[in-house]
Amino acid sequence: MEQQDQSMKEEGRLTLVLALATLIAAFGSSFQYGYNVAAVNSPALLMQQFYNETYYSRTGEFIEDFPLTLLWSVTVSMFPFGGFIGSLLVGPLVNKFGRKGALLFNNIFSIVPAILMGCSKVAKSFELIIISRLLVGICAGLSSNVVPMYLGELAPKNLRGALGVVPQLFITVGILVAQIFGLRNLLANVDGWPILLGLTGVPAALQLLLLPFFPESPRYLLIQKKDEEAAKKALQTLRGWDSVDREVAEIRQEDEAEKAAGFISVLKLFRMRSLRWQLLSVIVLMAGQQLSGVNAIYYYADQIYLSAGVQEDHVQYVTAGTGAVNVVMTICAVFVVELLGRRLLLLLGFSICLTACCVLTAALALQDTVSWMPYVSIVCVIAYVIGHALGPSPIPALLITEIFLQSSRPSAFMVGGSVHWLSNFTVGLIFPFIQEGLGPYSFIVFAVICLLTTIYIFLIVPETKAKTFIEINQIFTKMNKVSEVHPEKEELKELPPVTSEQ
Repeated sequence: MEQQDQSMKEEGRLTLVLALATLIAAFGSSFQYGYNVAAVNSPALLMQQFYNETYYSRTGEFIEDFPLTLLWSVTVSMFPFGGFIGSLLVGPLVNKFGRKGALLFNNIFSIVPAILMGCSKVAKSFELIIISRLLVGICAGLSSNVVPMYLGELAPKNLRGALGVVPQLFITVGILVAQIFGLRNLLANVDGWPILLGLTGVPAALQLLLLPFFPESPRYLLIQKKDEEAAKKALQTLRGWDSVDREVAEIRQEDEAEKAAGFISVLKLFRMRSLRWQLLSVIVLMAGQQLSGVNAIYYYADQIYLSAGVQEDHVQYVTAGTGAVNVVMTICAVFVVELLGRRLLLLLGFSICLTACCVLTAALALQDTVSWMPYVSIVCVIAYVIGHALGPSPIPALLITEIFLQSSRPSAFMVGGSVHWLSNFTVGLIFPFIQEGLGPYSFIVFAVICLLTTIYIFLIVPETKAKTFIEINQIFTKMNKVSEVHPEKEELKELPPVTSEQ
C-alpha cells in the first residue's frame, strides 16, 4: 500500500526533462509573442521617421500626417491580424506534425521575419517591416495555442495548472525584455531599432536546436498516431521511471471515449450539444480576456504617469516597472494555481480588474480638480495589471486544454485563438475612437465587460484542479444534459470510473 502511495506521489513529480521541455517550448515560442507585442512601442517615432525618409528618397516628397498614421496603424495591426491567421492554422498543423512538430515548423514564421526586420533599414524598405509583422503575428497566433496544448498534454494532472501558466509567464517576460531593450539609451535609437526588432529570432533559433531532443505529446502519439510504444517511451522519459501503465490506461480510456466522435472539425464543434458549454466558456473567457481593457490600460499608462508628475524621460522606466510587476504576479500565479484553483483565480482577477476600472474612471474624471487623484490613477493601473496577471491572462488557454478531449482540442484552440486575436485586433482598432468619444469614461466599457465575465464564471465555469480530462468532461456532460461524453458512444457507460487520487 505504501509503495502504491509512493508511486502515486511520484507521478506528479517535476522531472528535469519535463522542466526543460516546458522552458524551451515557452521561451522559444511564448516569449516571442510578448516581445513582439512591446518591441514596436519604444521606437515608434523613429520607425515613422524611417518610413518618411524612405518615401522621400523614392519620390522626393514626405508622407502627409494622415497616410503616415495609417501606415503605422497597419504596421501595428498586422501583428494581431497575423495572430488570427496563425490561430486558423493550429488544427491542421498539430494534427499533421504533432504538437512538438508544429512548434518546430512555427519557427519559420519567426526566423525569416527577424532577418527581414533586421535588414529593413539597410534595404531601405518599410514594406519588409509590415510583411514581417504579419509573419511574427502568425508565429504568435500558433504559439499562443500550441504551447499550452503541448505542455498540458506533457504534464501530470497535479502539475497541469502550474505548467499551463508558464507560457503566460514567458509572454510577460518577453514584454519586459522588449521594454528594457527599448530604453532610449539601449536599442530605441536611430541605429539600434532594427536590432531590437531582429532579436525576436534568437529564441526561435534556440528552440529549433534544442526542442528536437525532447518527447512529443504522449497523448498525440497514442490517440492520433496509434503508436503505444512511442507513447510509453515518451511518458517514461518525462516521468523518469518505467512504470507508466496507469497513465497509458487513462489515455487509452480517453481514446475509447473519443472513438465514436472521430476528428471534430470547428464546424462539428459548434454543432455538438455535448460540447456546448465548453465552447461557450472558451469564447466568453477569451473575449473577456482581451475586451477587458488590458491593452487599453497599457495604452493609457504613459499619459497617466505624465499627469501624475512623472518626468517624460522617466516614463519609460516606470512602464518597465509595470512590466516587472506583471512578471512577478504571473510567477505567483504559477505557484498558486494548483493551490487556489483556476475558478477562484479567474473570479479574483476579473473582480480586481473591475474595481480598478471603476476607480480609474473616477480618478481620471477628477484628476484636474483633486491634486492627489493622479496618484490614485497610478495605483489603479498597477492594481489592474496585478489582477489581470493572476487570472484573466494565464488561465483561459490552460482551461481550453483541460475542458476538451483529444479529438476536439485542436479545433477548440482554433476557436479560442480566433476569438483572442479578433478581440485584440478590435480593441486596437476602436479604442482610440472610444477614448476620443468618452475620454476618461472609456474604462466604464471595460468595467462592464469585466462584470459580465465575472458573473458568467461564477455561474458556469467549474473547478478543474487535480482532475483527469475524462473527469472534467463528465462534469460538462451533466451541464450539457447529454447521456455521455459523446452521445453516440453509449458503451462508454460500461467503462470503470477514473480515480482522481494521485
